[in-house]
Amino acid sequence: MDNTQPSVFDMVGGEPTFRKLVDLFYAKVEADPDLRPLFPDDLEPGKHWQYLFLMQYWGGPGQYAAERGHPRLRMRHAPFAIDASARDAWVRHMHTAIDEVGIQEPARSMMRDYFDRGATFMINHDGPPGENQS
Repeated sequence: MDNTQPSVFDMVGGEPTFRKLVDLFYAKVEADPDLRPLFPDDLEPGKHWQYLFLMQYWGGPGQYAAERGHPRLRMRHAPFAIDASARDAWVRHMHTAIDEVGIQEPARSMMRDYFDRGATFMINHDGPPGENQS
């Protein structure tokens, strides 16, 4: 008897769900006047990497690692001044995107918890978002 649990990747419907999640999330970021300045002018590369990373993290294809190596998330986000307010906006947009995609339990709670913790770990600045770090 096989007692293995399906991956979150499989539970939510695989690649199309992650593509939709990333597209919805980035549409919210693009429309957010406070959060948008933290992102590069061209959002497409970030969308690509987030899509590949999330699929891999949640049990899908390992294309992210094959193309980019270890995620090193904290290092990759170090150039951006991320404070608690930016973290909260990022999480709010991701939670909304998860709900709009229609991701069901238990994957919904697993993903929301991961994003809550991960976004908190990215905080690297005490001032307003977009302010240069000293």
